[in-house]
Amino acid sequence: MNKIRVGVLGAHRGRTMIGYCKQAANAEVVAVCDKAPYELERVRRESEGLPIAYYDTFDEFIKHDMDAVVLANYANEHAPFAIRAMEAGFHVFSEVLPVQTMKEAVELVEATERTGKIYAYGENYCWMAAPREMRRLYREGKIGEFEYGEGEYVHNCESIWPEIAYGEKDHWRNNMFSTFYCTHSLGPIVHITGLRPVSVTGFEPTNNERRFRTGSRCATYGVEMVTMENGAIVKSIHGDLYKNNISYVVYGTKGRMESAREDAQNGGHDRIYINADAFSGDYDTPAKIETYLPAEREERSKNFGHGGSDFWSMYYFIEKIKGDENADVIGVYEALDMCLPGLFAYRSILAGGAPMAIPDLRKKEERDKWRSDVACTVAETAGEMLLPTTKNGTPDIPDEIYDRQREIWEKILAEREKK
Repeated sequence: MNKIRVGVLGAHRGRTMIGYCKQAANAEVVAVCDKAPYELERVRRESEGLPIAYYDTFDEFIKHDMDAVVLANYANEHAPFAIRAMEAGFHVFSEVLPVQTMKEAVELVEATERTGKIYAYGENYCWMAAPREMRRLYREGKIGEFEYGEGEYVHNCESIWPEIAYGEKDHWRNNMFSTFYCTHSLGPIVHITGLRPVSVTGFEPTNNERRFRTGSRCATYGVEMVTMENGAIVKSIHGDLYKNNISYVVYGTKGRMESAREDAQNGGHDRIYINADAFSGDYDTPAKIETYLPAEREERSKNFGHGGSDFWSMYYFIEKIKGDENADVIGVYEALDMCLPGLFAYRSILAGGAPMAIPDLRKKEERDKWRSDVACTVAETAGEMLLPTTKNGTPDIPDEIYDRQREIWEKILAEREKK
């Protein structure tokens, strides 16, 4: 098979995937779609001379002659576009997050099964150096059977909020709930262990001022305490705490693996530490702690974001299309294993911390229970099932906040056009 022809929906985040296709030996970008003219123009300038078609509507974009579609649009709108793309005959690479509601989750699973098309979830943190190495070592039995884990994704976005929410009052980032964006923290633990989450209890704080002054109506951060199918427990935390951090810890019956916290200043989250015994019960042997920076798999990924993981998530998707059955792709069921704990953690929060069972949508009998469930924080989608954006209700934020955010964004655009 020749190069896979890729179309990209969402020219802002999609610039990473477009960049992959420009240098890849296995893919080429043939079409880009975005509702914002300035984003299309930016890609057009950066791709001068390349035979790329540009569209401002998905209806026209989906008619283009291509093999696969990358969804890099708003995070709460992926599922409907993924379903339409697969039904139109295209393989799909979906950026975070896969679904917004349980109804969408059921429909996404059934569309993937019905069409037979490849669905790949682009949870890029799974391919960062440390989580990727931890997955390899875990599958080799290095630390035995999984018992406990922690995933942490803390990103204070206040300084960049105008660039990612554009001053739009109803932008998804301003309207999400605290545990929605959970797969950067929980996803790598699921991918390392291969275990399915079965229940979750959620938590969020009451102090939300930092969020509110950007225009976001959601709590500052969310926590999921997740029970896995083997009885192990995972703590997942993510959100806008003041200082950034990305780190992962995996405990097993023979030891522990963890990535360095960012403040370690010793390779940051790429560095891995391993403290493991030869077999379970070998605790009298003096500990031999291994630590190293996992070697770059190839030089070609080094200039890609998120520790090179943006390259590998796309690479494996394309290789899967080309027929590599062993390509490290996150399919639809695993994508929902990463995402649904966040949806149900919020239901737990609204129920005062009651544990919630997480449906297994691999089972057809489970799907009927959720086929009509549209509960979310978007009024147009949820209707009578509309949820508040925090456990204390949806805050009323003055329009002046959004006006100021939009002014900053417009200045950023003006400066960009000068370059």
